[in-house]
Amino acid sequence: MARKTMQRRGGQRGAKRKRKSRRSRDANHLRGAKVKMEDLDYKNIALLQRLTSAQGKLFSRKRSGLPAPMQRRAALAVKRARFMALLPFVS
Repeated sequence: MARKTMQRRGGQRGAKRKRKSRRSRDANHLRGAKVKMEDLDYKNIALLQRLTSAQGKLFSRKRSGLPAPMQRRAALAVKRARFMALLPFVS
């Protein structure tokens, strides 16, 4: 009886499971630590384009890697850049 339950659980007890690599998940993340607070401005179009998707949506904090104050500042900068016609509202 005990042998069958161990087989259902995936083999021997204490066997190491293969871990997924973090590299594939981290490839999608932007590096929030490399973005400085002074760089988040509506005139920095290259940075703002990295923070938006192809549809023109702003990436989430989880995806962009920005802390909350920087994410709020990025949202304001994107809105200002759209109003000044530096960024499109929809791609």
